[in-house]
Amino acid sequence: MKNIINEFPATDLHGGQLFAIDNFLNPNDLTGKDVLDIGCGFGWFEQHALKRDVKKIIAMDHTDEDLRTIRKFILDQRVDFSVGSAIALPFPDNSFDTIVTWEVLEHIPRQTEVQMFREMNRVLRPGGRIYLSTPHHSLITNLLDPAYLLIGHRHYKPRMIAKFAEAAQLTVENMTVKGGFLDSIFVLNLYIAKWIFRRRPFFEDFFNQSADRRYTSSKNGTFQLFAALRSSGEV
Repeated sequence: MKNIINEFPATDLHGGQLFAIDNFLNPNDLTGKDVLDIGCGFGWFEQHALKRDVKKIIAMDHTDEDLRTIRKFILDQRVDFSVGSAIALPFPDNSFDTIVTWEVLEHIPRQTEVQMFREMNRVLRPGGRIYLSTPHHSLITNLLDPAYLLIGHRHYKPRMIAKFAEAAQLTVENMTVKGGFLDSIFVLNLYIAKWIFRRRPFFEDFFNQSADRRYTSSKNGTFQLFAALRSSGEV
């Protein structure tokens, strides 16, 4: 992930990130655990996993360049870094208690989702858990995502995630969809601000506060799909 506006690992989380770490992920799957973060980006998750007393976390991304920012800012000895592919994980079988992969599934090569799920199951210990998020397939989300319209950025329905999990012999423990229309508008805002003006999103505080309200609401959303999967120890 190219850091074109000199970002750093987020410590003040909002919306989907805040929901993932505070409401969706079981803290028992971090404390004292060996964790793999597939597609770690700039390291927001590492910052918060360390606060929850993770035993060890491997921050993995696709290239050394993708790891440049996280290597600079995350200096805790409990964090190691690895270059690798989500569909060919460079780790032995049964290496991790927990795997997280936030907004990664839609970026892997087309029709390799089951391969990624099988690889995650392979490197998980029996009973280990996977937590993921990915764009949700809905009319509004699709129409307002330029990457979906222009370059085939993929969005997923819950039944699609369940199908991938079943093919990889993983059990779905929880799935939910959060967020809504304003989150799609924020994505447009983000693209324009970052790629055209080389700056943070416009009206960022407003969007953050409104996202926090939507993601803490008990209502179903339309924008972002979260799934928790469990390994049976079989591949």
